[in-house]
Amino acid sequence: MRIDIITVLPEMIEGFFNCSIMKRAQDKGLAEVHIHNLRDYTEDKYKRVDDYPYGGFAGMVMKVEPIDRCISALKAERDYDEVIFVTPDGNQFDQPMANSLSLTKNLIILCGHFKGIDYRIREHLITKEVSIGDFVLTGGELPAAVMADAIIRIIPGVISDEQSALSDSFQDNLLAAPVYTRPAQYKDWQIPEILLSGHEAKIKEWEFNQSLERTKRLRPDLLDKKD
Repeated sequence: MRIDIITVLPEMIEGFFNCSIMKRAQDKGLAEVHIHNLRDYTEDKYKRVDDYPYGGFAGMVMKVEPIDRCISALKAERDYDEVIFVTPDGNQFDQPMANSLSLTKNLIILCGHFKGIDYRIREHLITKEVSIGDFVLTGGELPAAVMADAIIRIIPGVISDEQSALSDSFQDNLLAAPVYTRPAQYKDWQIPEILLSGHEAKIKEWEFNQSLERTKRLRPDLLDKKD
């Protein structure tokens, strides 16, 4: 799949996609991430992407023209499944949404800045508005990186052990069970005996019961979604 990220601060996230799983996914040819500097699509000598808002409101607003030029240039080269704007008032990003977006072919993610973007962009160019939480950040770069990571890592072949990704928290609206590794005993801290039994069915049952118990205790709201 291909993800195009539009930003005024490309240097803020370029390094993120050049290491770890994100880099390996691109090296394998399973994903492409292209970061576009919005200032390259301005026409004035100062490369301004913002202006004062109508109505005398506080702050600055991202201009419609450079965003339209950038999105139009990308769309002239290929079709896109979604043009996403990351915004605190968008739909909540979660694992089911990541799963769904991982099945698409081409995505555009627009990173906002300043007071926001000219609302006409949201009315005419954006197809999906997404939030990673009820809080405000300096810009949309970090949410875009978070979304891209969650989407790309579950593409088949990106993670060597695909079963590991499928057993992550939230994949079935349950939190993951506790995990342990060697040594089996450290100080007087012992791992659950069942994990040393080699009895696969009983270990699976323990894993499910632990997931259920942790979800009831820590995130009971997820059980409503599961029902």
